[in-house]
Amino acid sequence: MKRLLLAAAAALSLATPAAAQTVITAARMLDVETGRYVDSPAILVGADGRIQSIGSLAALQVPAGTRQIDLAGKTLVPGLIDMHVHLDSPADIGGYRGLEFTDSFWAMTAVSNAQAMLKAGFTTVRNVGSSNRNDVGLKQAIEAGYVEGPRIVPAGFALGATGGHCDQTFLPPSLQKDEKEEGIGDSPEELRYQVRRQRKFGAEVIKVCATGGVFSRNTAPGQQQLSEGELRAVADEAHQWGLRAAAHAHGADGIKAAIRAGIDTIEHASLADDESIRLAVQRRRPVWFAMDIYNTEYTQSEGKKNGVLEENLRKDREVAQIQRDNFRRAHQAGVRMVFATDAGVMPHGQAGRQFRTMVQYGMTPLEAIRAATRNAAQALGRSDVGSIALGRFGDMVAVDGDPLTDVTVLERPSAVIKGGKAVDRD
Repeated sequence: MKRLLLAAAAALSLATPAAAQTVITAARMLDVETGRYVDSPAILVGADGRIQSIGSLAALQVPAGTRQIDLAGKTLVPGLIDMHVHLDSPADIGGYRGLEFTDSFWAMTAVSNAQAMLKAGFTTVRNVGSSNRNDVGLKQAIEAGYVEGPRIVPAGFALGATGGHCDQTFLPPSLQKDEKEEGIGDSPEELRYQVRRQRKFGAEVIKVCATGGVFSRNTAPGQQQLSEGELRAVADEAHQWGLRAAAHAHGADGIKAAIRAGIDTIEHASLADDESIRLAVQRRRPVWFAMDIYNTEYTQSEGKKNGVLEENLRKDREVAQIQRDNFRRAHQAGVRMVFATDAGVMPHGQAGRQFRTMVQYGMTPLEAIRAATRNAAQALGRSDVGSIALGRFGDMVAVDGDPLTDVTVLERPSAVIKGGKAVDRD
């Protein structure tokens, strides 16, 4: 009996990989490294979700029983990467309206927001700050197969100064705890501890707030809130543990301090001046700007209805066009750029609309696509996402038309594939 069971198990192990393999065919595929199309590709994805071979369907040695996803007439691009999202932040709840809901409500909304991003073609996202480590828990649930969503790079709680953008600034003292909020530190030593604490509980990137913000209360976007020494402690500690560090930084002084401190990505970079752009271009360790230049469209049209305070709407109006103009200046100067939308400020399913704005403010369609694929993967320090290539995850998006001439086709994916499996988009 034991021999029969062993034989059956061996037969099953031999059959399973072939049965679980998938070959994906399409009219053409964009190679983001060369910027050129590959006609009539056939991409074989193994049972582990990674690409095993790429060639023509006739030339590939496709095992019997392999599933086929035929995307005839479609153009394939790599699965998209959004480097700045907040999955547990519904865009239609602003200001004090958030107090209507219980603490666990936000984790529940993160599930549908993650699904919306995946269906929009974003197979990987970097979640730069969440309440109660909702991003860590959602990542675990997705990987365990309980819910469907993109690959998540979680930050846990964002780090910041007492009273700063990443602290709780909407409530009076009588409704606040006596001790500091999670993630808050007021010295290099306290911030080093917070880096270690976030990593201990699942963070894969460290988010720190170097300046004030648009959607916090009683903070100015241009105001620096952490010293260069404090930011250096965050960056050094993150790097020691093998993590990257991202700094929320609208103001020029905060941007420059973050760059000098060794932070890896500068979030927003709205008020970047000539010196901060020069520092970003010249720094030996690569630094990337992650500029969310679309979402003001949603904030200004829907924010008041959603409960966003006038103080926050005013700051958004004051910063929006300056940020867009500085996006153009930074790109022209050669600053490395990644795709980042701040989804959560706007609906997560609208993330693809930013491609249009990036092209409007100076990028070619290929540059905008690279910002959301190759560049984003490099900024993450990952070699398993970002392109359709051997050894990478079989993550890709199919669109109608030519995204190199009309980048807006990326707003309307006709199919999304994650790890070689088609995502149900109904």
